[in-house]
Amino acid sequence: MATSSSGSTKTLSRLPRLAKQLTAVAALCASTASFAATWPDHPITLMMGFSAGSGVDVIARSIQEPLQEALGVPVVIDYRPGAGGNLASAAVARAVPDGYTLLLGTAATHGINPAIYKDLPFDVEDDFTPIAPLVDVSNVLTINPKVIDVNTVGEFIAEVKANPDKYYFASTGIGTGTQLAFEEFNARAGLKMVHVPYKGGPEALQSVVKGETCCIFNQVQTVLGQHKAGTVRLLGVSTAKRIDVVKEVPTIAEQAIDGFDSYIWFGLFGPKGMSPELVTKINAAATQALKNPDVATRLVSTGNTVHVSSPDAFRDLVHKNRSKWAGVVEAAGLTPQ
Repeated sequence: MATSSSGSTKTLSRLPRLAKQLTAVAALCASTASFAATWPDHPITLMMGFSAGSGVDVIARSIQEPLQEALGVPVVIDYRPGAGGNLASAAVARAVPDGYTLLLGTAATHGINPAIYKDLPFDVEDDFTPIAPLVDVSNVLTINPKVIDVNTVGEFIAEVKANPDKYYFASTGIGTGTQLAFEEFNARAGLKMVHVPYKGGPEALQSVVKGETCCIFNQVQTVLGQHKAGTVRLLGVSTAKRIDVVKEVPTIAEQAIDGFDSYIWFGLFGPKGMSPELVTKINAAATQALKNPDVATRLVSTGNTVHVSSPDAFRDLVHKNRSKWAGVVEAAGLTPQ
């Protein structure tokens, strides 16, 4: 009985301390809820890891104004180009998780880069909070018919397969999405080509137009101008479904490689540790912006597919995407930098 009395005494002695801990937790929860309720009350910074005028920037500017309207404060784009988007990613990974510093991330920054760069100062999954996807983007096999005169993906594969290492394909840089899109295609089709990296999108596309290289896989919105001018030919889009703005261009899967479905995506991220209330609030604002008819029309007219989803579904996409591109990098024999 004495032992039971002693145990009861110890339990009673712990009650005040437990009460204090519960009070502290309740206060913290109340504080977080209060902050989320009043957030935002000053401008939000959207970090951009790519240069002004890039395909990523086009998306950022398309949603900037409607996102401001949904949130009620200015959204300021902060350009930090370099290292494949890693400079901006690093800045956001170090930021306070208060919702005022966000990142426009991509399939490259959160899928390809972990496989290409071996010493990243952050983990693309553990050090970020996925908030909302924005768009999915198809790449399109774009050729200069003066260099390789074919009309279908099947003809392209036959010509390149008959002439290994004869044809040069352009990319926007080593380890970029444009290179890996071609590496994935070549691996699936059994082709051997020579990769020529350039410093950016304009230079890479111009190399195709000038005939320095035969072809490039690039975002539909990037090649639309040259396509309309008749200087390049579009053979096939990389997604499972055709793209509305170039509906006449069949998919690669339709023509030659059964089941081929490859695309990139853009989305909003924050630092790790953001409260669920903040994440939900920003996701709702992004959804509202994307459902704006003018915004949706603008995005679709440049070859994008609007992607509305939950934070959890976006997190799952990021994880699967990272695994996919790691496999592509390994299959291509690329060495991490």
